[in-house]
Amino acid sequence: MEQYIVSARKYRPDSFGTLIGQDNIAKTLKNSIRSGQLAHAYLFCGPRGVGKTSTARIFAKTINCMSPTPDMEPCGHCESCVSFDEGRSYCIHELDAASNNGVEDIKQLMDKVRIPPQVGKYSVYIIDEVHMLSQAAFNAFLKTLEEPPAHAIFVLATTEKHKILPTILSRCQTYDFNRIGIEDIVRNLRGIAAKEGVEIGDEALHVIAAKADGAMRDALTLFDQSVAFCGRNISYEEVISNLNVLDYDYYFRLIDFFKAGDHVGALLLFDEVLSKGFNALYFISGLSRHIRDLIVSKSASAAPLIELPDSLKKRYEEQAAGLSLGFLYAALDITVKCEMAYKTSINQRLLIEFALMRLSVLSAPVDVAAVAAEKPASGQAAPERHVPAGAAQGKQAFADTALEKRVPADAVPAKRVPADAASELKRKRTGYSISAMMEGNASGNGSASGQTSANAQGGHEGLKAELTMDKLKQLWMAMAEQYKSKKNLYSTLSTARVELEHDGNKNIVRFYVVNEAQKEWIMNKLHRELETKLRTDSGIHDILLAIEVEPYEKTEAVPYMPSEKAKYMMEKSPEVRNLCDDLGLDLK
Repeated sequence: MEQYIVSARKYRPDSFGTLIGQDNIAKTLKNSIRSGQLAHAYLFCGPRGVGKTSTARIFAKTINCMSPTPDMEPCGHCESCVSFDEGRSYCIHELDAASNNGVEDIKQLMDKVRIPPQVGKYSVYIIDEVHMLSQAAFNAFLKTLEEPPAHAIFVLATTEKHKILPTILSRCQTYDFNRIGIEDIVRNLRGIAAKEGVEIGDEALHVIAAKADGAMRDALTLFDQSVAFCGRNISYEEVISNLNVLDYDYYFRLIDFFKAGDHVGALLLFDEVLSKGFNALYFISGLSRHIRDLIVSKSASAAPLIELPDSLKKRYEEQAAGLSLGFLYAALDITVKCEMAYKTSINQRLLIEFALMRLSVLSAPVDVAAVAAEKPASGQAAPERHVPAGAAQGKQAFADTALEKRVPADAVPAKRVPADAASELKRKRTGYSISAMMEGNASGNGSASGQTSANAQGGHEGLKAELTMDKLKQLWMAMAEQYKSKKNLYSTLSTARVELEHDGNKNIVRFYVVNEAQKEWIMNKLHRELETKLRTDSGIHDILLAIEVEPYEKTEAVPYMPSEKAKYMMEKSPEVRNLCDDLGLDLK
């Protein structure tokens, strides 16, 4: 029986012309050989299976070739080329740094470097996986790498460039190898299949190329595996079954379920995928890629970005034509976030199922008649939003319970302002609560704003007020709406009390906050921004914004910290004090 050789070895590139997907590197190396400008050290870095070691061998073979072609390819007939092909060349040395990574190994290499080549001009030393060298071995290698003999050239290859010392990098010409494109892999596999007498379709070749993830060696290994499984006639269905790849048809069906709003069908299809042994993360990742390809298919000029056979490209275009970009963008956002949360989720299946259910309601039809019925007619007040009694009661009960847990109702007195102080504050100020303004507008009662405006004008008779309280009310609410995405800030602005005062030609707006910490934060972070917004929105430049702390009096200090609450309870209850004494508790 003839000895079998795997395709990755049998069809390994032996010239620059047979390199796949590295044209720029091949051109640069050939130009340097042609001009005789050879460096003493090269570093080839990039992903696995993209041709780093093969390029190093071709380069070494070419610079020692006695009669290279005009295109700087090795002739393959001279003594140097023949000895290299037969594996007996004394000019080209390969070292595996993964198993020879010590200082002694480097010392042996340095001894060999002194010996000139017997055939050819250069002794080429190819060190594969050079990042595996130890720190001491790197340091021992530095001097030789920087000033080797004239006949010595080093070619270092690695998949992890970041692990190499900067002092090594500075002594080498660095070439970064790219992942091989799917179309280049498919083209090479198609030629190999023709040479081997294997019949295989483009869709099956694209599946192999996509599974290889840019590595030609992996693609050839998967090709041999498919031939071993299917024989000389390989179908698309057999390839996806053998390589455990999820069929494109699943994703097309899923999108149809989303478009129809059928979440049940989507969940059943996902269950079918899991029952066949596919990884759930791989499934949601494939769905993201499918939606991305649909977005790209919406534009004819972006067609080259889809690395798929023509038959599948047409199917993508047909499905994308029935979907809006808004739907696709929202769907991609859901799937990507689901991918990000997958590894940290406790119930990963539920996470993906919830994402599928959300995708199923993205294109749900809107009841236009119902929306129109809720929209108030011109001149009518907006209908009051209905909140179920149970929800309102539950919300209030939750708030009451949380308050009771913090401080018992019978242990802590409530904050209150004396009646005489409250009336005095009311007489002195012409302010207005924003929440009260909103309630006043909803009920259609404008007496409060009218009274406030009257008070403001009455206190400044004879002055020409450029800004009225009614106008300030509208400006302030509009400004608060701009911060609706920041819930805490929106709540502060929309519920705070503001006052309007006139000082000559100046309009002073006083914005009252609850404490000094809040005042300091707004003064440092937001004061200038709020003042500028008021001036810009009103068109009045003589507006000054003053931040004040809401004045109020407390009849009794309110305990807040746990130690304060404990002391308060001891003062009010002898039983609590006696219990602390009995237990020897020292409350600070």
